[in-house]
Amino acid sequence: MALTPQQLVRAEILALRAYPVADAAGMVKLDAMELPYRLPEALRQELAARLAQAEVNRYPEPTGKRLRQQLARRMAVPEGIELMLGNGSDDLIQIVTFALARPGAVMLIPEPTFVVYRINATLSGMTLASVPLRGDFSFDCDAFVAKLREVRPALVFLAYPNNPTGVLYAQSDVEAVIRAAEGLVVLDEAYHVYARKSFLPRLAEFPNLVVMRTVSKLGLAGIRLGYLAARPEWVAEFNKVRQVYNVSVLTQVAAEFALEHLEVLEEQAAAVCAERAQLRVQLAALPGVTVYPSEANFLLLRVPDAQRAFDGLCRQGVLVRNFHGTHPMLAQCLRITVGKPEENRILLNALREAL
Repeated sequence: MALTPQQLVRAEILALRAYPVADAAGMVKLDAMELPYRLPEALRQELAARLAQAEVNRYPEPTGKRLRQQLARRMAVPEGIELMLGNGSDDLIQIVTFALARPGAVMLIPEPTFVVYRINATLSGMTLASVPLRGDFSFDCDAFVAKLREVRPALVFLAYPNNPTGVLYAQSDVEAVIRAAEGLVVLDEAYHVYARKSFLPRLAEFPNLVVMRTVSKLGLAGIRLGYLAARPEWVAEFNKVRQVYNVSVLTQVAAEFALEHLEVLEEQAAAVCAERAQLRVQLAALPGVTVYPSEANFLLLRVPDAQRAFDGLCRQGVLVRNFHGTHPMLAQCLRITVGKPEENRILLNALREAL
């Protein structure tokens, strides 16, 4: 008699929930921190022609050499620092975690933060340690460094700025963590284009620092591309864990094209930053709503009844992310991606009714 999944699958996997992705068909989609703007029509046509020439009958160049060279130029990667590509930043998080998951190894994170760090600690068998953020979601550096010295983690993840809170930790606090850590510190700079702050130029200063980014928040979420910058000795080990053909031919071609027109994507991101400032003021004016500071392309807000507000928004065709029930510090919290001006107007009108 065949055994069931409950009998064969690891207990810690059975206890997990799959990462939630809501059905957004027909909705004003403000739940996943995507850039709301598509490429201009003329560029879409150029991209289509470029993709039509891609050799999809061949395996991709395994390390994405040409794309890595272009990224190094456009992102001003310091001399002596190497890049590795991933199928989105989730792929890179898994690669780094699996590479460092020796028996008994510890991962240290602040909480609440990006849930994928915790998931990968479970998948890899790493021990997870965490330090709560302050009540306003600022980083408690003293408590974090004290915990770091206590548990001596092999791996630290810091989202810079943080997800789902949007808070950008003080540069001096991040420096203190890097200097105090014996293990590897990964700065996840997924929202760097909105925060306009980065440790990438300083990689050569810190032998235990890795900077990770994604192009998803830059308007290219659909092509699934992340990149990691670190000293060569780290990249050499991570490449042993990376799936050989983890970044497709089409992704490489599309990313190379987009980087040729990086200024267009950056202009669109700047428009989102302007909308973010205006939207924050408008949301904060709603009764019973607290809006937290954000340096990303989303806003975290606390409302009187998150489930009621979420359900009311869904009924009106607006999809946001409900974090109530995911972590005690996120009770009654919704996360809202900054959309186009017309999408933000629809959101505000719908939220007034939903509250």
